[in-house]
Order: sequence, then structure tokens, then C-alpha cells
Amino acid sequence: MKNEHLSNSTIFPLGQKVEQNFIGDAYLQMVLADPTPLNTAIGNVTFAPGARNNWHSHHVGQVLLVTGGEGWYQEEGKAARLLKTGDVINIPANVKHWHGATKDSWFVHLALTPGPTDWLEPVSDEEYNKLKY
Repeated sequence: MKNEHLSNSTIFPLGQKVEQNFIGDAYLQMVLADPTPLNTAIGNVTFAPGARNNWHSHHVGQVLLVTGGEGWYQEEGKAARLLKTGDVINIPANVKHWHGATKDSWFVHLALTPGPTDWLEPVSDEEYNKLKY
């Protein structure tokens, strides 16, 4: 397992385990939840190998800043994209997508989410296990 990414990139505390809308072990540490000055929530999300969130969309959009490990990002109808430290993903409003760790690496990102999230169905093991580097 590529756990060295976790120890080298965990800027913020691990946070609390997320119980809903995720498959596998994922943790959330809110970094900013104050509406001023940016009017956005910022969460540090840590995914254990194989963990991922459900399909979802954001009313205003979302920005992901990858701080460690390797993960996947996929929009509905498109191929999954491998993410690595330093990648930035700008997700438009109302685009159905998911993100999470690869099978053999931890994955850490900051999520800037300025509006509500609509949580949808899980990413099935069948869908996830088809992903190739």
C-alpha cells in the first residue's frame, strides 16, 4: 500500500469517519465553514485505499485540491481520471460525479464546496473494479 502519501500529506487532522454517502473508510475534517469571506465550506477529506463517495452533484459546483496519494475522479458518461498530488479539479454546477482513492493508495484532497450537495447512488464495486491506471 502507498501509505507514505498519507503521512506526508496530512496537513490537517484526520477528522471524523464519514458514515453516510461513502463506501469504505473515509474521514472529514472541516477546515472552514464560515460563510465569510469566501461563502464556501472547505473540508479535508481522507480516503483509505478503495474508499470512494457516492455519485453526487453540487448546486454551485466544487473545486478539489489534491494534497496526497492517488485517486479517481469521474463525471457521468466520461472516463475516470487518475488524480495525483497537486492536481486541481474544477467541477461545474450540477455535474454528476464521484471521487475516491485508488485500490492501493490513500487519497487526500481539500474540497471547496460553496453550496448544497445532492447525494445519489453508490459507485458499485463492479464499476469501481473496472478502473485501470
